[in-house]
Amino acid sequence: MAKILISAQIDLDPAQRDEALRSAQKWIDAALAEEGCIHYDWSADLNNPARVNVFEEWESEEALAAHFKDPAYIGMRDHVGQFGLTSAVSKKYRVDAEGPVYNEEGQATEAFD
Repeated sequence: MAKILISAQIDLDPAQRDEALRSAQKWIDAALAEEGCIHYDWSADLNNPARVNVFEEWESEEALAAHFKDPAYIGMRDHVGQFGLTSAVSKKYRVDAEGPVYNEEGQATEAFD
């Protein structure tokens, strides 16, 4: 089974972004509690006052499929739409290799050994 990663950039009304994130905590916690959820992070982009960056890591396609039917997904989708949503771009990736960034000598490497 391959892990699934999701990367998204969501733009909201800058005046409402921080409140959107603060008040979304129950949906974030619910997603994190789902079976197969490894990471689920929604955070403010420090370089763009409108942007929320999303990073998700799921154990499998099946776990992600279950998430899309879960109240946590539906709740977050509906929640974020209430804060002046102007743009949303998201992509999913199936992971075929995984490894540490730093090797045993402490050097960053692009290799998947």
